[in-house]
Amino acid sequence: MTELAAIPTLRTGRLTLCPPVMADFDAYSAFVTGPRTTWMGGPHTRQTAWAWFCNDVAGWHLCGMGGLIIRHEDQAIGQVSLCAGPEFPEPELGWMIFDPANERSGYATEAATAMRDWALGPRALPTIVSYIDPANAPSIRLAERLGATRDDTAPTPANMPTLVYRLVAA
Repeated sequence: MTELAAIPTLRTGRLTLCPPVMADFDAYSAFVTGPRTTWMGGPHTRQTAWAWFCNDVAGWHLCGMGGLIIRHEDQAIGQVSLCAGPEFPEPELGWMIFDPANERSGYATEAATAMRDWALGPRALPTIVSYIDPANAPSIRLAERLGATRDDTAPTPANMPTLVYRLVAA
C-alpha cells in the first residue's frame, strides 16, 4: 500500500504552487490542446486534457503525488507535477508553462526547483526522473539546471521517444 502524502502548497519568491481547482481547467486545457505540446505527443483533445487534469488531482489521493498549479499574482500560469502510477516507471517531475508570454521568465525553473526540493526532502523520495523528448532542448536545459543527469539505463514510458534525467536525494 502506498503511503499518501498531504497535498502541499509550496511557495517561492514569486510563485504559489497549489492544488488544482476546476477554475484552472480552461488554461490547462488550452495548453494541452495547443501546438506547444508537440514534445508531449500533442496537440491533444480536450478529453485528453480532462483525463490528464483528473489524473493530476487523483494522483495525490492514489499515489501520494500529483500536479500543482503554478500561480503568479493569483493567475494560473502553468503546472508542475510529481507523477506516479501505471504509466510511469518511476516518480516523474514534470513542468509546463501555459502561455508562451511567460516563458523565459524563470517560472518553470523556480516551480520545478520547489517541487524537486519537496520530493527529495519532506516527501522523502530517494530519486525522481524527468522524461523528456530528445528534441525538447529547453526542458533538457531546465533538467540540467536542476542538477539532473541523463540516465540512459532507466526504464521509459511506452511508445515515446524519451530521454531520462535523474535527480537523487543528497
